[in-house]
Amino acid sequence: MATSDAGEVRYDASTALLVVDVQNDFADPAGSLFVHGGPDVVDAANREIGRALRAGARVIYTQDWHPPSTPHFAKDGGTWPVHCVAGSNGAAFAPRLDVQGPVVRKGAGGEDGYSGFSVRDPTTGAAAGTELEGMLREAGVTGVVIVGLATDYCVKETALDAVRLGLAATVVGDAVRAVNVDPADGDRALDAMRAAGVRIA
Repeated sequence: MATSDAGEVRYDASTALLVVDVQNDFADPAGSLFVHGGPDVVDAANREIGRALRAGARVIYTQDWHPPSTPHFAKDGGTWPVHCVAGSNGAAFAPRLDVQGPVVRKGAGGEDGYSGFSVRDPTTGAAAGTELEGMLREAGVTGVVIVGLATDYCVKETALDAVRLGLAATVVGDAVRAVNVDPADGDRALDAMRAAGVRIA
């Protein structure tokens, strides 16, 4: 994986594009946890998916997939409104998203599933890995490009985990958007990723 003089990501067979949580509850204005700019991310993600596939790179999708009740949700003592309940329309990928690759579902056991690489029990804090790292290692992937939702949560945590696991990580800046509970959260997330060695293209 390299970048051009114009700053575009160049894909190759050692690269995987990770499309993070481009789901109706985040990307659709009617979604329960709509991220402003989510529809624009669908178009930008499709652009990167096409570029990756043409270059022979892998494309892998992550998908929040929660049970109806979990300590992750505010109604059960957590932080967030109910979202991405397994099998619901809110959990489905945005209809315009070009899905051409395997899917890693996270949070199915009620865990916090911010990173595509790991989940964490919201009560005990115990962490466990998803199948994503194994998929990448088996394919000989050494670098990942990340697009999707949301910059300040799942994109950030996926990127930080990638670096921690020794993978080169690039986030495509115009293909992510932030929740921005605080208006500066997105910028802080980008700064934290840069500080950890993530490239923002």
